[in-house]
Amino acid sequence: MSRTKQILFVQGGGSGTHDSWDNKLVASLERALGPDYAIRYPRMPDEGDPDPAAWKKTIAAEISTLGDGVVLVGHSVGAAVLLDYIAGAALERRVAGVFLIATPFIGDGGWPSEDLRPTTQVARALHAGVRLHFYRGGDDDTVPASHLDKLASAFPAATIRRLEGRDHQLNDDLSEVAHDITRLES
Repeated sequence: MSRTKQILFVQGGGSGTHDSWDNKLVASLERALGPDYAIRYPRMPDEGDPDPAAWKKTIAAEISTLGDGVVLVGHSVGAAVLLDYIAGAALERRVAGVFLIATPFIGDGGWPSEDLRPTTQVARALHAGVRLHFYRGGDDDTVPASHLDKLASAFPAATIRRLEGRDHQLNDDLSEVAHDITRLES
């Protein structure tokens, strides 16, 4: 009998994102992964005006309910908050892998933030052994292509996927993400 694998999906920011945008990403991931995976998709507080501190509290609370081997997935600003969280938290659970979609690079040459550490600092603080995967659509008009280049430089061991012809939402198709998640056990 196989054990259900647990995934925490952290939404992106923006008014209505949870119910009108990122829910389609979660549905795509559920279809592609099948019944052996259970996805938790909490609503982040004040999604229209994200407060990273409040989002990190929600992420911590969610992770505390999950078991070892959890898979973490984040989209857009949610990916940046999740990345900052895992680099600064004393994780109580073993994380099997981290999958970040349309992730903005924070700091010099990226997006400014008074609430998130620059990505280069996050890279230095990240726990050894965390398996990172970054995805960006070639037609993403929200997060510039240069951000993925900077992420690749900051995290040289990460898997980088450039998906041509895909938008900020990867055209609501997370099949490549699902494929990479299933390969964690290979």
